[in-house]
Amino acid sequence: MAGLLDKRLWIVSGKGGVGKSTIAAALALRSARAGRRTLVCEVNTQERISRLLGHSPVGPQVTKLEDNLWAVDVRPQEAMREYAIMVLRFETLYKTVFENKVVRYFLRFIPSLQELVLLGKILFHAQEKRPDGKPLWDTIVMDAPATGHAITFLRVPQVLLQTVPPGPMSREAMKMRDILEDPSVTAAVLVSLPEELPVNETLELHAALRDQVRVRTHAAVLNAAFPERFTEDDLEALSGQPELLAVARAHHDRVAQTVLAEMKLERNLHVPVHQVPRIFTPGFDRSAIEQVVRHLEPLVTGKADT
Repeated sequence: MAGLLDKRLWIVSGKGGVGKSTIAAALALRSARAGRRTLVCEVNTQERISRLLGHSPVGPQVTKLEDNLWAVDVRPQEAMREYAIMVLRFETLYKTVFENKVVRYFLRFIPSLQELVLLGKILFHAQEKRPDGKPLWDTIVMDAPATGHAITFLRVPQVLLQTVPPGPMSREAMKMRDILEDPSVTAAVLVSLPEELPVNETLELHAALRDQVRVRTHAAVLNAAFPERFTEDDLEALSGQPELLAVARAHHDRVAQTVLAEMKLERNLHVPVHQVPRIFTPGFDRSAIEQVVRHLEPLVTGKADT
């Protein structure tokens, strides 16, 4: 299967707490090291990715972190202004309309408006061009909202096309929809844990992306997986040391959970499932991200480990 380097927009999502920001940070770092101009976008978050990569928070402005790697935290208030100016074209009109206190009060009640400006800001970056006409960004990594909110977030273009009359907003929604639905451009990476609830939510997210958003799942990442370390012979050899045997059996059980989770994901998703082993470290920092990058190599390049 082709690697992620064949796509330009990488959407990373999964149940809250499965480590999707960790995976997004590692994927962005690997993309940058491939010599690709890479922008990693967090959506109205506490900016975990910049911290994971060893940098201070970047805020709502596109900020360079290191060679070929930029980051931005897309926030509603700033995105509202930028996106409205993109669509309305005139800043004076934006100030007259969107900075009017009365209008801003009523804007709060427009369904999906926040999701529209957040998604619109990210997909605007996907359409930016260099002077030679080539895309400004070779890779955009979107650390998307978790599971259910991700569907609401990514369905905004379709909702708009069904509700707004022809005009600038509907044209923008059509562009956004076309980018998301284009499998040559967009790929979803779903992150899970080797546990029943995260695996089931991953399957539900995959089905919703396929049926409601028409975004193709490229691969899944089984995070915090437990690789086999103890054979049955090892367990038998520890029979005289009950404390060590208990630790080994606990690890053995987690390995079994990992195997079952991987089988369930592969059987139902029909895409590659890549394991990232659980990393035991006092603090999850840049060195841990470097380890994750190595395990994601086959996902990025499409080449199996040798």
